[in-house]
Amino acid sequence: MDRVFAVLNVAGWGEFWWVAFGLFGQLMFTGRFLVQWIASERARRSVIPLAFWYFSLGGGLILLSYAIWRGDPVFILGQTLGVFIYSRNLWLIRREGRAGGVAGD
Repeated sequence: MDRVFAVLNVAGWGEFWWVAFGLFGQLMFTGRFLVQWIASERARRSVIPLAFWYFSLGGGLILLSYAIWRGDPVFILGQTLGVFIYSRNLWLIRREGRAGGVAGD
C-alpha cells in the first residue's frame, strides 16, 4: 500500500479517501463528455442531453469539495463558477419544462 500512497502522493488513509473522492468526481465530470458524444452520435447532430448537466453538476460539486479540502483557491474559483453555470442551466431547463416545452433530450 505504501507504493499506492507514493503514486497518489498521500501520507495516510484520510488523504487517500479524499484523493479517491476527487478522482471519482473527475471521472464523473469526464463522463459528461461521453454522454454528450453518444447522444450526438445517436441523433446524428450535436445535442446536449439533460444527463450532461447532471454529470457536470455532480462532478463539479465533488471536485469543489475536493478543492476546498485541498485549499486551492484557483481550483475553488474554477469549480464554483462551473457549479453555478450547471445549476443555472438545469434551472432554465426545468423552467422551460414547466412552461410546456420539452426539457432535455
